[in-house]
Amino acid sequence: MAEQATVYKATGRRKTSVARVELAPGTGKMKINGVEPKDYFHRETLLISVSQPSKLTNTAEKYDIRARVCGGGISGQAGALRHAIARALVLSDSTLRA
Repeated sequence: MAEQATVYKATGRRKTSVARVELAPGTGKMKINGVEPKDYFHRETLLISVSQPSKLTNTAEKYDIRARVCGGGISGQAGALRHAIARALVLSDSTLRA
């Protein structure tokens, strides 16, 4: 029987937006509501904001991220997604909290 990889799940919120994230060991792929981040967030500033937690912790190439976001506007959704990614990374390794 094959070993199942650990998946870390977290929820992030900002204003009226909610993001649910699943972090799984992988190569750094990200899907937001089934599409690529650049196709979902058309502004470069939002893409930078969303990828910041992974880059700061040097885990950008370590996990695949699958996210569902809803509610609010596009900027609020980006903030909620950033929050959820940060929380999931802390679940995967508590030393990243600092």
